Amino acid sequence: MGKPPKNKSLADKVRKTKTSTQIKNNPFEVKVNRKKFDVLGRKTKHDVGLPGVSRSKAINKRKETLLKEYKQKGKANKFIDRRFGEYDTKMEPEEKILQRFAMERQRAHDGKKDLYNLNEEEELTHYGQSLAEMEKHNDLVDSDSDSEEKGLLSAELTASHFGGGGLLRKKVPGEKGAEGDSLKARSRQELIEELIQKSKQEKRERQTQKEESQVLTEKLDQDWKSIQALLAHKTPKAERPEKEEEKPKLDEYDMMVRELGFEMKAQPSERLKTPDELAREEKERLQNLEEDRIRRMMGDVVEDKAKMVTHFSADDLNDGFILDKEDKAALSYQGGKLITEEESEDEEEGQHGENDQEDGSAEEEGDEGSDSEGESGEEEEDSQSDLDSEGESAGEEEEEEEAVEREEVEESVGQPKSSLTEEERKAQQEAAKAELPYTFTAPESYEDLKALLLDHSPDIQRLIVARTQKSNHPSLAMGNKIKLQKLFGFLLEYVGELASRSPPELATIDKLIPELYGLCQLYPEKSSHAMQAALVDSARIMEEVLEVKGRLPFPPLDMLIYLKIAALLFPTSDFRHPVTTPSLLYISQALTKCPVTSLEDVTSGLMLCCLALDYVSLSKRFLPELVNFLLGTLHLAVPDKISLGYSVVPPFRHAGKCSELLVLSDPEASSCTWSKKSLPLSGCQRLELPTELDQDHYRLSCLSTCLDLLKQCCLFYNDLTSFTHIVHPIRTLLTKHIPVQTYPVVLQELHGKILEAISSAQTIQRPLVFEKKKPIPLKLYTPKIVEVLDYGKKRGNTKEEKEKERFKHKYKKEFKGALREIRKDTRFLAREKLNEVMSRDSERKRKVKELFGSLATQEGEWKALKRRKRK
Repeated sequence: MGKPPKNKSLADKVRKTKTSTQIKNNPFEVKVNRKKFDVLGRKTKHDVGLPGVSRSKAINKRKETLLKEYKQKGKANKFIDRRFGEYDTKMEPEEKILQRFAMERQRAHDGKKDLYNLNEEEELTHYGQSLAEMEKHNDLVDSDSDSEEKGLLSAELTASHFGGGGLLRKKVPGEKGAEGDSLKARSRQELIEELIQKSKQEKRERQTQKEESQVLTEKLDQDWKSIQALLAHKTPKAERPEKEEEKPKLDEYDMMVRELGFEMKAQPSERLKTPDELAREEKERLQNLEEDRIRRMMGDVVEDKAKMVTHFSADDLNDGFILDKEDKAALSYQGGKLITEEESEDEEEGQHGENDQEDGSAEEEGDEGSDSEGESGEEEEDSQSDLDSEGESAGEEEEEEEAVEREEVEESVGQPKSSLTEEERKAQQEAAKAELPYTFTAPESYEDLKALLLDHSPDIQRLIVARTQKSNHPSLAMGNKIKLQKLFGFLLEYVGELASRSPPELATIDKLIPELYGLCQLYPEKSSHAMQAALVDSARIMEEVLEVKGRLPFPPLDMLIYLKIAALLFPTSDFRHPVTTPSLLYISQALTKCPVTSLEDVTSGLMLCCLALDYVSLSKRFLPELVNFLLGTLHLAVPDKISLGYSVVPPFRHAGKCSELLVLSDPEASSCTWSKKSLPLSGCQRLELPTELDQDHYRLSCLSTCLDLLKQCCLFYNDLTSFTHIVHPIRTLLTKHIPVQTYPVVLQELHGKILEAISSAQTIQRPLVFEKKKPIPLKLYTPKIVEVLDYGKKRGNTKEEKEKERFKHKYKKEFKGALREIRKDTRFLAREKLNEVMSRDSERKRKVKELFGSLATQEGEWKALKRRKRK
């Protein structure tokens, strides 16, 4: 049997045309699909393609299918009944009719008529009454007075006067014949009189109806009073027996709900001011206070601003707009004569001139006394004005300072000049002269700062520095930043000078440290440079002394205070810091290289140990110099230095001239009379110990401080693995060599606490081992076999997954193909529509051209006819 013949498609027709061979032979019409790699045994179907042939086939196919549908769109050659349910055999005829009627009504309701009618079903009301009913004005007005009845006219009267004499009024059919004859016979005057009579009659009828209704109302009230007693009577409150009603107790939840109802609600507050705004306000406040002080010092009149109240009109908008000034002069009489404003001003100037002359003479006379009084009472006045109450915090101090300043200004301004006597006015001037100024210019050099703070108490000096900072805030002017940066260096130098005095002024230093802290917070970089410069200068001096004398003295008191200030201003817990790290190295070098030759050196060394503990209190960094110096200090208290069992390191020695500085000369007497005290800072410079007992007391104070520091070190370093080895020489010294029995009870208790802290430390020591790590596996060269059947095909593990992946792939492929065909169909239809438009336009142009040609022919024929007629 032979194969059945195939259905010949459009592609076969195109292929068998005469030009198909020419297309295949044309290399520009052939597209070769390149392969990435060749696979043996695989058959290829689309190695060579003919895009031109494929495009022509697609266009022809669309012309036969899509173009025909487009041309037949909107055309019909059949009558189709599209009514609802016409071809539904399951519906009853009545049901069809009801559904069609409902759809018709819905179509009418949803039409364009009510498309923008938003308030169709809403009814607007006012106090429960419809606005539509109120607009009809159907209210009946009843009135007893004739004045109100004058405006009410009957329908007949209205029609006769305003409706054309009653001709337009509708009439009852029965009245038409009778009234028609009478109207014809009666005149207009008779009609008007008749209407007036009718209106009066209607008024009398209404009056009688009202009287009857009033009589009926009174009768009804009397009947109600007669039967009211028969109804349930409620006793009044006054006659009720008093019974205590037990109210239910509220639960906790109900009480909380009621409390929440009475709580204050959050209210918007004013925005927080920026630091620049606060600094500007503070400077303005100080400037105002300074101006008031200078005015009081000069004896000028200080007007009370509280009494100068301008008048505001009730219509004033308070927008700052002034229409015109008040130029009206007040009338005044003197001696029966009218005085103008110019004359009164001349008189006032004359009075002021006389007063000024008197003030000048009084001031010249009292200059000498005022100078002496001002010098003696300056500190008292300043302390009363600015330092009545000094709080611990800087904020409280500023608030109290402002309050005191405000009180001063109120007291000085409270009385006008006219009420003050001459003596009181002079006293006020002297007080203003002695008062501390409120604004200061920033010092340009150290001598300026020293002159500014000279001969003032510590509190006044702190106040001067604070006001200098506020008056020269960096946000107020361009050069203030550099001035305040210089001020930090000047203050630091001034603190060093105060510490180097004899005796040192430690109270003043304590007051100035908060100001240094404030400046350091503003300019940390410049402050660190100033501290570094101080450290470098001290280190250079130590090197020079070491070269000259061969040994280093302990740092002076000013350097100790610099080290303490550095710990207060800068962080000490940083691993590396530009200020604290050099300071800690400086302390370590001093504890290592400075020999101990006197009790002053012991005091300086213990001060350095205290500073070192402050530096490492947060980081708990181990300082061997600190432990060695404390061990050497305890070694100075050992009387017998034979077979010690421990070793000391420089700057201490096992035996020698200065190795028994802390050995007591009379242990029994000194232990009985000694009391625990802290070491004075002035002991670093010079000690005055005239008797042996005083020296023993000071030695015991040094030992007490040393044991306290040693206790803190044990608490800091007890977590170290080598703690037992570090404190082993200290433990040997405390248990075997130091004479604790001869010391006071306080030192014996401290000695026992240190040994207890040393013994309670954990002594577990584990041997060193290598760090445990997971062994690294060897590299394996066995290949990993992965089953790959067909490259490029996605396969799942199970049969269902494989089927799902196959369908998904097929769906994506078909979806993309459908989108591609839709786009091609859309482009084809767009081209056809464009061709139709262009053909219509060309046809129209052709017809217009024909019309213009025919018209031109007619015009030519008409003109030729006219020319013939002229001939």
